[in-house]
Amino acid sequence: MSDTVIRVENLSKKYVIAHQQPERYTALRDVIANRAQALLNPFRKQKSKSQNSQEEFWALKDVSFEIKQGDRVGIIGRNGAGKSTLLKILSRITEPTTGRVRIQGRVASLLEVGTGFHPELTGRENIYLNGAILGMSRVEIKKKFDEMVAFAEVEKFLDTPVKRYSSGMYVRLAFAVAAHLEPEILVVDEVLAVGDAQFQKKCLGKMEDVGKEGRTVLFVSHNMSTVRQLCTRACLLAHGSVVYSGSPSEAISQYMQESLSKDSNSAGAYRHIKGDGRAEIQKMTLNDSVDSECVVSIFEPIKVAFDYIINEAINHLEFFLLIYSLDGEVQASLFQRDSGGFTIPSLKEGRVVLTFKNHLVPGKYMLSAGILDNSRQFVDWIENAEFFYVESSFNDGRVYDHRLGKLTLLGDWQNESLNICV
Repeated sequence: MSDTVIRVENLSKKYVIAHQQPERYTALRDVIANRAQALLNPFRKQKSKSQNSQEEFWALKDVSFEIKQGDRVGIIGRNGAGKSTLLKILSRITEPTTGRVRIQGRVASLLEVGTGFHPELTGRENIYLNGAILGMSRVEIKKKFDEMVAFAEVEKFLDTPVKRYSSGMYVRLAFAVAAHLEPEILVVDEVLAVGDAQFQKKCLGKMEDVGKEGRTVLFVSHNMSTVRQLCTRACLLAHGSVVYSGSPSEAISQYMQESLSKDSNSAGAYRHIKGDGRAEIQKMTLNDSVDSECVVSIFEPIKVAFDYIINEAINHLEFFLLIYSLDGEVQASLFQRDSGGFTIPSLKEGRVVLTFKNHLVPGKYMLSAGILDNSRQFVDWIENAEFFYVESSFNDGRVYDHRLGKLTLLGDWQNESLNICV
C-alpha cells in the first residue's frame, strides 16, 4: 500500500471576474422609461447602458505534487500566490477547474475564523457538530471532549452561543476540534495569528505531535521561522504555480530572494497580507532617508516613521514592527504597548515615529509592520516593506569582527580587585 496520502495532478483553478463600467448617473425619468419599456416589450431583451466585461483569473495553474503520510508541509508564497485556493480545493470546499486531487484519509480544515461553526449553537454543540461532519460517532467525540475543552481553555463559555465568542476564542476552539478529532490530514491556514503567543506555541506543538503520530499536516504561514521549525517539507507558490517543493530552508531562501527582487512596478506598493483595512500604513521611512535601503552602523539609533490613513472609524491603534533576516527568521519585534501607550487618531491621516537602538549583527534585514486594535485584532499588516543594512563598524571607526549570535550587545567591562584575607 502506497504511503502517498495526497496526490495533486495538473491542478488548475479559474475564476471569472466581472468588471462593470457604471453610467455617469441615472435620472428618475430613465428608471420609469426603462420599466415601461420592459412591460411593453416583455420578450425583448433590454440592453443595459452599463457595459459589463469579464476577465479570466487563474488562481492555480497546472499544479502537481505528492505528500506522504506523516509529512508536515509548509505552503509559502506571496499574497495572491494561490495558497488559500489550494487549501480550499484540498479541503473540498471548492472544485478545481481542471486536474484532479486524490486524498486518502479524513481531512480536518481550519481555514478561517469560525469555519464550520454554527453561530447560534453553543461551543459544546459545535464540537459534536464538527465531529459528526468529520464522520465520527458520538462515542468517539465524547472520548476526546474533555481534552479538547481543556486545550481551548473555554470551559466557562462552553454553553454560550459561539456568536458571542471573540475571534481568539473561536480559533482556540476550532483548532482544538480540528486537531483532537484525529483526522488523517490536518489543513491549517494562517488563522493561528489571531491567538496570543502562548496559544500559538501550544498549537505548533500540537501540530508537531500530530506529524509524529504519522498523520499529515499542511500549514500556510508568512512566518518563515515557524515554517522552518514545524515543517519537514515546503512548497513555494508563485503566480499560481509551484516553483519549488522540497527542503524548507531552500524554499524559504527562494521565497526571500523573490521578495528582495522588487521591480520598478511594485516600488512603493506594500503587500497588505492581513487586516480588516480600517486603517492602513501608507509609507515607512527609516532615519528620514528617502532611499529605500538605509545603511546604519552597529549601535546607531534607528528611527522608523509610519505614515497611516484612516479608512473607517477606529479609536485605538497599536503599531508593531518585525525585523527579519534574509532567511525569513524574525530577529526582533517591537510593540507600541511596550511603551505603555497606543495611538488615538484625531485626523484622517497621521504619523507614528519609533526610535530604538540597533543591536543587530552586520548584514541585510527586512522590515514588516502592522496595526492592531484594542482587541489585538489585525487592522493592517504589511510584509517586507523596507530593507536596511547594518555596517560592521562603530561610529568612531572601529571595525566589528563577526561573532556568534544574532545580536550585538555592548557591555560595560570593569576590572575589580578581590579583597583576599591571608
